[in-house]
Amino acid sequence: MADTVFWAAAAAIALVVAVILIKALRRKPAEAAQSAVFDSQVYRDQLREIERDQARGVIAEDEAQRLRSEVARRLLAADRAEAVPEVSAVGPQSAVVIGVVAVVLAAGFGGYAYLGQPGYGDLPLQARITVAEERRADRPAQAALESALPPRPPLQQVDPSFLDLVEKLRAAVAQRPDDLQGQQLLARNEANLGNLTAAYKAQERVIAIKGDAASDADVLTQATLMVQAADGQVSPEAEALFAKVLARSPKDDTALFFTGIVNMQVGRYDLAFRYWRDVMENAPDSSPWKPEVRARIESLAEVAGVRYQLPEEPGLRGPSADDVAAAEDMSAEDRQAMIRSMVEGLNDRLATEGGSAEEWARLILALGNLGEKDRAAAIYAEAQKKFEGRTVELSGLKDAAVQAGITP
Repeated sequence: MADTVFWAAAAAIALVVAVILIKALRRKPAEAAQSAVFDSQVYRDQLREIERDQARGVIAEDEAQRLRSEVARRLLAADRAEAVPEVSAVGPQSAVVIGVVAVVLAAGFGGYAYLGQPGYGDLPLQARITVAEERRADRPAQAALESALPPRPPLQQVDPSFLDLVEKLRAAVAQRPDDLQGQQLLARNEANLGNLTAAYKAQERVIAIKGDAASDADVLTQATLMVQAADGQVSPEAEALFAKVLARSPKDDTALFFTGIVNMQVGRYDLAFRYWRDVMENAPDSSPWKPEVRARIESLAEVAGVRYQLPEEPGLRGPSADDVAAAEDMSAEDRQAMIRSMVEGLNDRLATEGGSAEEWARLILALGNLGEKDRAAAIYAEAQKKFEGRTVELSGLKDAAVQAGITP
């Protein structure tokens, strides 16, 4: 309803302005001609007055001649202006005027329809930045974010013996809080059980024990566990950890990704776009964040007021349309051989170039479907080491392993 009222009012105002402009522009030639008629009469009267003054001896003959020449020049100019024909209401000049007004109105309405938002109040850039920074400062802390969430459902089908081992590990770590290996094991196993708060607190202890020797990977593990514990929200504490990593490693894709997330959450879309563009243009193709950035960065750029075109996506190395067409005419044996060839190609590429967690999961699943359970298990073990500490990626790998039938 508000949009309808806005557009109706805007159209009415635009129509009134257009009529005024067209009438004013079309009126000028006629008014100029009328003014010229008046001027001509004045100049003729002046010529007669000069003749009378000369006859009475008021002015000398040479002065009279000079005045006559000047007035005659002005009279000729007025006569020429008077002779200009009045513009017809349907003449070409009127058509041009109407066309120009129509183009201006269309451009105005089109530009606002594309860029504007009816019903929104004026919000200058500096005011938007101020509001966003106030929102950033007023964000709830990590503990408050977690307490606002509903209880997490317990994991299904957890081996009781594993739970017993974790309970013993907790007791041992409680007695020896400075045991680095114990804290690392506790952080990893609490995360596997879905106890994310306990996991990031154990990881925080790992960083404290390591001190200056703590790596970016250690800090990122704690930060990402905190984000997961807050159901995807980046708390001020987690943001500080990502900032710490960026201070040492400005191109770290994980820190860039989540710093972009927090800026989106507070409304600083301009800053979020800068961080995500860095991920899109500089992170390796194996980055686990790149697919999501690619899927969302164009809409983010639009909100940020930036014209952005995605870089060309690297060609997929799966079967082409010709491969699929050829496979339809193959025998079952030939088709199986082609599939094995593709799987081996993926295996070789991951071994030499690396790849995303999704690609490793695809290889695990493919080997399982081909009946090569031992190879699938070996690839799964290798992938777990490669993505150690990245709980999101590890979860995807575990799902693939379950589907491949190599883990319960």
